[in-house]
Amino acid sequence: MASAVHLIRSAKLSDVAEYAYAATAPKDARLIFLAGSCPLDEGGETIAPGDYAAQAAACVSTMTDALAAAGATLTDVISTRVLVASSSQADLVTAWEVVREAFGAHDVPSTLLGVTVLGYNDQLVEIEAVAAVAD
Repeated sequence: MASAVHLIRSAKLSDVAEYAYAATAPKDARLIFLAGSCPLDEGGETIAPGDYAAQAAACVSTMTDALAAAGATLTDVISTRVLVASSSQADLVTAWEVVREAFGAHDVPSTLLGVTVLGYNDQLVEIEAVAAVAD
């Protein structure tokens, strides 16, 4: 089934950003609000302490599993917020590149934020998402 999400671009806005600037879903779409996806293993331990890229990949995996449980996929995501525990732009970009690659052509509107600390010991990355599906 095709995604209900429609990505929106504007010729008036920079094409340097690697994401659409807006997205819509039809009025009858079911919205799915995901909790922040964290880089945790099955035992609740943080995966890959100190490794921004590996933690971003683990967050994408967690998000993909949560979406599947709700009957959705990455192409149903309508927006994301990527939180990175760092004040270094390079660390944010490292995490972002993993997330961006995971979404591929579905370059969903996203916000990338550097934060002071996240909720679990050694956690460096967390991804929030909203998805929309037309059942």
